[in-house]
Amino acid sequence: MENLRGKQKHYLRGAAHNMRPLFAVGKNGLTDEWLAQLTGALDKRELIKVNILQNADVSTAEVKAAIEAQTPITVVQTIGRVLVLYMPASDADDRHYSLEVEKL
Repeated sequence: MENLRGKQKHYLRGAAHNMRPLFAVGKNGLTDEWLAQLTGALDKRELIKVNILQNADVSTAEVKAAIEAQTPITVVQTIGRVLVLYMPASDADDRHYSLEVEKL
């Protein structure tokens, strides 16, 4: 998990504003396979939203804690049942947001 400054979080929140959630947490909750898929997607995109469905057995706080504890992903923002997640890409060709974040 990366420690982001206020300006960096502000930039990422703004960039994620018009995005639609790509992942959802449902009845199955948080599995290792789901976390691996999430990490793989973030390694390509760097910034995504995750929706926690109404039928999920876990709360927003539990999802946030599990993601931050078990992965290198940073939770940038929580809006109701939606999380904005950020992780710098490992491949230089996929870096877009992380280059801007480093400048701030």
